[in-house]
Amino acid sequence: MTEFMQALPDGWTIYLWMVAAGGIIIAAIYGIRWAYKNEQFDEDIKYLVFDEKDRDKMSPEEFAKSQAVNAAQEKRRAEVLAKQRAARSAEQGS
Repeated sequence: MTEFMQALPDGWTIYLWMVAAGGIIIAAIYGIRWAYKNEQFDEDIKYLVFDEKDRDKMSPEEFAKSQAVNAAQEKRRAEVLAKQRAARSAEQGS
């Protein structure tokens, strides 16, 4: 193997680095695409850690926003779970 490496012309390592960089760029694009499709870019995620006990720590507007975000997330969760159940039952029925 060392003989093969030494027989290569000068400057071959740049191509190796270019292939590695291309792989990294493709992996990053794939990761961003996955995150977008799985609703990972949510600005309101910070409100999901609060519940009714945190009312006194927040302004009324923030608390209302927190409750609205929680309700929307629970609704979306129910939709996704129903979709997954339907897909499983269709898969088992086939």
